[in-house]
Amino acid sequence: MTNPSEKLALSLEVLKQIQDGGRVAIRSSDISRTHRERLVENGFLKEIMKGWYVPSRPGDPEGESTSWYASYWIFCSDYLQERFGNDWCLSPEQSLCLHVGNRTVPKQLIVRSGKGKNNITALPEQSFILDVNASMPASGVAKIDNLNVFRLPDALIACSPNYFLNNSMDVRAALSAILNSSELLSKLLDGGHTIIAGRLAGAFRNIGRSRIADEILKSMNAAGFDCREEDPFTSSPQITLAKTHRSPYPSRLKLMWEQMRAPILKNFKVATEKPMTKTAYLKQVQDIYLTDAYHSLSIEGYKVSHELIDKVKKGNWSPDAKADDKALRDALAARGYWLAYQAVRDSVKKILSGENAGVVADDDHTQWYRELFSPSVTVGLLKPSDLAGYRNDQVFIRHSKYLPPKAEIVREAMPTFFELLQNEDEPAVKIVLGHFVFVYIHPYMDGNGRMGRFLMNLMLASGGYPWTVIPVELRAKYTDALEAASVMQDIVPLTKFLAGLVDNTMKGKPKAK
Repeated sequence: MTNPSEKLALSLEVLKQIQDGGRVAIRSSDISRTHRERLVENGFLKEIMKGWYVPSRPGDPEGESTSWYASYWIFCSDYLQERFGNDWCLSPEQSLCLHVGNRTVPKQLIVRSGKGKNNITALPEQSFILDVNASMPASGVAKIDNLNVFRLPDALIACSPNYFLNNSMDVRAALSAILNSSELLSKLLDGGHTIIAGRLAGAFRNIGRSRIADEILKSMNAAGFDCREEDPFTSSPQITLAKTHRSPYPSRLKLMWEQMRAPILKNFKVATEKPMTKTAYLKQVQDIYLTDAYHSLSIEGYKVSHELIDKVKKGNWSPDAKADDKALRDALAARGYWLAYQAVRDSVKKILSGENAGVVADDDHTQWYRELFSPSVTVGLLKPSDLAGYRNDQVFIRHSKYLPPKAEIVREAMPTFFELLQNEDEPAVKIVLGHFVFVYIHPYMDGNGRMGRFLMNLMLASGGYPWTVIPVELRAKYTDALEAASVMQDIVPLTKFLAGLVDNTMKGKPKAK
């Protein structure tokens, strides 16, 4: 007689076969009722809408959103393909977002199709799909993550004027990916799009691409169109957008950095006090280790005690292969944190000796990462190759609508991040964006939060502020602030949150020099 475990294993094998076939959105008809109900009951499948499911993780609490956000785009691709065949395409505005690497889960996903009926399909977490009856782009569609999207030139032409105004960062990043006017001109001329051509000419001039702007205007006017240039943006970027990147993501990072500087400078209000010596500063860093390790590890979900952290610090702990898996994991995390903390403290010494904080961070952050996870390699929980560098796979953030960039984009994004950090003069901007942009890129499979807080404290040292701990008791407020910055590009909540913590830390603790 087959026992329950064997039955579940059989159902999991069926699920694996479906996933191996490339499916994430699973229809009722893809799997028998017996297997489906067994997988749902045990937490391996989650119903998205009537007749549609996605894989999930057993043990997730009621209302857990991570598995849904992680599978959102793949689900939409499978679902739309099932409904409309190849006759569908995301809106030009959403297409443009995906072209520049912005894969944040939208509240409303607009889909064009000749089979559309202007229906709303409800999805989890108060999101929905709106299918509109509209023709497909005349020049065909592009594919991004198996999603049908407007080609980039077509998306720029079809985007509404309000989108240029309200989503200027994504639009400017998209414009920076256009290398010459010929990508747009044939469509503008054939369609007689004089107003759109004038808007695009003004947009290109706004980002410093005057040659493309002039070519658009001259070509349209030579063809007998009365084309008048109009800048669709309210301000000009103060940075140079590179023309040589394989993707527009580095340009998007530069635009985001510039956009966030002003609100950070306005809201990072921290009083100044008497400086302290380099020796005294480093002592403060060492003295606060126990508190920092406890809170930083607890924020990440590790269950560590002050006693365990102190044992690790004094070298009185060694991993026991027979230890409980969870306890071993927590202990290894504590050991790695101690090793990484010492490496970060060495980096702080360089900063206090006058070295550029961005250069030090660029040079040293890989060493912090290696120390953070070397204990797990030592006991065989990780492969040595896991310490080799940035991630080679997609990573997700629990409960977040924000989806970090693909692994191949990380390798372009990180040099841009450190370039911005090295060239930044304002301490407040380095502190806030040094932390935020690092976790926004999420360059590693694990440890990004701890690394981001290390970076924040390195930048605090460069500005003369004391090492600051983010308390686990404020975890919800902290993650909400990161979510607002990641999804809505609103850096103010995070700025005020960090400024308040630094200000409280400085009470009774003089500034470093």
